[in-house]
Amino acid sequence: MKNILLIGGSHGIGLEVVKQLHTNNNVIVASRTNDNLKELNVTHHTFDAYKDNLEDLDLPEQLDGFIYCPGTINLKPFKMLKQEDFEDDLHKNFISLVNCTRAILPRLKKSNQASIVYFSTVAVKLGMPFHTSVAASKGAIEGFAKALSAEYAPKIRVNVIAPSLTNTSLSSNILNNDKKKQLMNERHPLKRVGEAIDIANATTYLLSDKSSWMTGQVIHLDGGMSTLKV
Repeated sequence: MKNILLIGGSHGIGLEVVKQLHTNNNVIVASRTNDNLKELNVTHHTFDAYKDNLEDLDLPEQLDGFIYCPGTINLKPFKMLKQEDFEDDLHKNFISLVNCTRAILPRLKKSNQASIVYFSTVAVKLGMPFHTSVAASKGAIEGFAKALSAEYAPKIRVNVIAPSLTNTSLSSNILNNDKKKQLMNERHPLKRVGEAIDIANATTYLLSDKSSWMTGQVIHLDGGMSTLKV
């Protein structure tokens, strides 16, 4: 049984990951609320990744898996973005991720081979209008993850999933009616946006021993958007 920590696991992708892992692992969720977790066999800590210190939580001495789920979708024309918008996205998407990783690194090093999973966005590879702030902060995650995976191999594996638009509460403003959703479906070669379970399936694979020879990778889980033109 593995000890797996999720930062943000009560909604969306994080919740789907918890549902897949909780029966056979010791799952610890650190999030602002415990919505949707009460019926699951998990340990919950009230925690705000943007404000709180992960070192203050009572965590297992050894961690075998770590997933950082919080993120932002701040889509605006560049001319409308202020410096504060870039700083806020960078802090929420990247700096908080770094702080959490630093806090639990000694616990991850006690595992035979720990696995870390971060989340980026297809916009880092593609270059998409109105994504300057989010793509900059998520791009930092990709560079950080590759360097970290090199520094801590073979003890700790680090991989990144870069989804396209996924149907979660974070994207509710983009998918809040049938016309918008159909338009977004058509942008993808597989003719649909992602669902939380699509991303969770890949996440649980990366946490498992089945991916024990994979590290330093950015996996584009995007319905073919980043590589196919149809």
